[in-house]
Amino acid sequence: MPDPSSASRWTLLRWFVSSGTFGVPQAAGPIAFALVALDLTGDAKGGAAMMLAMTLAQVAGAIPIVRLARGLPLASALRLLVALRTAALAGIAVLTVHEASFAWLVALAALAGSVNGAAFGQLRALLTQLVPAERLPRALGIAATVNEATFVLAPVAASGLGTVSPVFAVLALAALGAAPALLVPHAGAIPGERARHAEGSVLSRSMLLWLLCAMAGGATVASIEIGAVALALNFGHPAALAILFTVPLCLSSVAGGIWVSVRNRMAARRTVVLQLAVMASGVALAALNLSVVTTIAATILIGSVLAPLATYYSLILDTLAPPQRRAEVFALLRTANACGVIFASAMLTVVSLSMAMMLVAGLMVVAAAAVGLASARRSSRPPLP
Repeated sequence: MPDPSSASRWTLLRWFVSSGTFGVPQAAGPIAFALVALDLTGDAKGGAAMMLAMTLAQVAGAIPIVRLARGLPLASALRLLVALRTAALAGIAVLTVHEASFAWLVALAALAGSVNGAAFGQLRALLTQLVPAERLPRALGIAATVNEATFVLAPVAASGLGTVSPVFAVLALAALGAAPALLVPHAGAIPGERARHAEGSVLSRSMLLWLLCAMAGGATVASIEIGAVALALNFGHPAALAILFTVPLCLSSVAGGIWVSVRNRMAARRTVVLQLAVMASGVALAALNLSVVTTIAATILIGSVLAPLATYYSLILDTLAPPQRRAEVFALLRTANACGVIFASAMLTVVSLSMAMMLVAGLMVVAAAAVGLASARRSSRPPLP
């Protein structure tokens, strides 16, 4: 007779692998798409256009697609959405081989991105059904660590494979990104889930607060990752040394994820306010362009609180969301993060690097102040009789 605990561990392992491979197309996409664009048009900037199309489509499609798929079990909906994304990415490879118009590649990148937010919502909602509440912080900490490893390794792999062939790089990210469709475990539906699908807005004021924080955090990380080349050039280093800023960011984030996993507790609200302040201080310090050492220290500050904050947002939204609409709420969480990336990208495009980072720091300060004010109001309320 099989050991139930072994079966549970195997199920959770499948979810972790699904979570880690789910992010491969977004992690490797910037390099793989840039190589494809360079091969077709002679200009790597086309890759940025494909990533922008993918991100904008994710924001636009997240909630509508979740609502279209909510009649299906979470695992089935996820498999369907991942299969659609895989087909779109494979289509990019095929059209590249046939030297099709670049506009078609942008359109397929948008199609692939349109399901990202919804699929993430399904994947995260599934974890709540697989893990008891007391073990959820540890599971999310492990997931954050695996996700950071993906965002470190996937671009390196895409770069290496792209030297062989850009088409090969795209096919590889499509294949790895398809793994959740094969591995994601099935979980029983929440009782009454099929019968109760409340209409109207799922958002509350409390949810909007944490979505604002997720957006600010996404903008902060994006300002470092997207601005890393510009930071290296500002200090007189070659563009290749952008890794001086991205690698410490990722390594400190991995360390933060490990800390969350070991601690296995939901952070106190005061701790969250402090962590938001640390992230704001980090991006403000990076904006000053004082030296390479201080900028690296700034990225470490940002990375150290990245996983704890992301885990807290996920946990608090899990408690605030109606059980039958968790996938929708987690899709909104992913969308908020993507909006932060779009904000940072736009600022880096229209103003100087330092000014863009100061604007992002301002957004982080607003988020920290909003959480601090909400916490103060909650603590000042008289206890219920």
